[in-house]
Amino acid sequence: MNSDIPKVLHEVCGQPILQYVLDVIHPLSAQAVYVVIGHKAQDVAKILDKENIVVRQKKLLGTADAIRSVQPYLKNYSGDILIVCGDTPFLRLPTLRNLVTTHKKSKAACTLLTATIAEPKGYGRVIRDARQKIIAIREEKDASEDERAIREINVGLYCLRGQDLFKTLTEIRMNRKKKEFYFTDIIECFVKKSLKIETIKILDPLEGLGINTREDLSVAQTILRQRIIKKNIERGVTIVDPLTTFIEVDAKIGKDTVIRPFSYIEKNVLIGRRCKIGPFARIRSGTRIKDEVEIGNFTEVSRTQIGKGSLMKHFSFLGDAIVGTKVNIGAGTVTANYDGKSKNKTIISDESFIGSDSVLIAPVKIGKRAVVGAGSVVTKGKVVPDGSVVMGVPARVISGGKNR
Repeated sequence: MNSDIPKVLHEVCGQPILQYVLDVIHPLSAQAVYVVIGHKAQDVAKILDKENIVVRQKKLLGTADAIRSVQPYLKNYSGDILIVCGDTPFLRLPTLRNLVTTHKKSKAACTLLTATIAEPKGYGRVIRDARQKIIAIREEKDASEDERAIREINVGLYCLRGQDLFKTLTEIRMNRKKKEFYFTDIIECFVKKSLKIETIKILDPLEGLGINTREDLSVAQTILRQRIIKKNIERGVTIVDPLTTFIEVDAKIGKDTVIRPFSYIEKNVLIGRRCKIGPFARIRSGTRIKDEVEIGNFTEVSRTQIGKGSLMKHFSFLGDAIVGTKVNIGAGTVTANYDGKSKNKTIISDESFIGSDSVLIAPVKIGKRAVVGAGSVVTKGKVVPDGSVVMGVPARVISGGKNR
């Protein structure tokens, strides 16, 4: 990756690669989830939930050694073990369920996923005998020219009988070229012992792809963004142009909301029903938008709550604000939420009207049905009374209430 950041911590659509893997295995209700970490282990451990058992690989001696690190935790375990690579964010839950179910039914020692892809460079090839039985997995660096021509690859997803796994791990020898223990060598060890091995070829080869380069990361962004957009469309959201719309992984958007082109909706965003967002809108993390809100072109909303029926149609920024119902935010309005040391709140109460090019210097409160005249600057600490009209630089009450 040519990066100081561990590969599995690089974000795709607002979420680390590793989190996609953890999310897809969670519904399987495993007795325990062990996450083996090595490179920059402390950084990786920070994103893990307490329910995950962290196992440190003391020396980076390959995948077989990584799995061997878990063995002390499973001395008395006799069930099945699912092994998943931490850099495979495209895996889907039905694929995992099928793998586990097939493994149990077949009573195999090992069941693994394979895929056939047009460009297998970089992946371990699946080697089969004349009867099409798997006999080995050959990593590309060790493969012959004929073996490199094989397009069936190892996905890196296995379900194994625990007792067979750990008995056989000790038989894997260090690869001379890389000075590592390849877990893929366990297939040949099982074949020598005449243990049953099953393979499942996944229908969508994309599921099996891992992320190893910055180019892979870009491809992952495209694939997962398309999945997120498709899911929202299926839930009743209108996305005018999927190619120019970006929605991060856990943003939630209500039915009959319209997302117009060139809009970016970050993670941890809630948008209600029948809203209109964009074009060219950025909705940042922590924002909560109620039903029937309109947020128009060249706007940005950050860590803000917006009440039902409010309008913000042009060239405006709301940060750390609480906006009531049926509020109008005029073009060019800015909440100056940062004073150089901390972020401050702006409160804009129900049915108030903020004129174009207004600046609200937080902390500030605009009362119910109050009007801020165009081009006004409401200074820090100001409380605009309910029903009043304020204007000027600095803004002063000109009708409907006392200046405070």
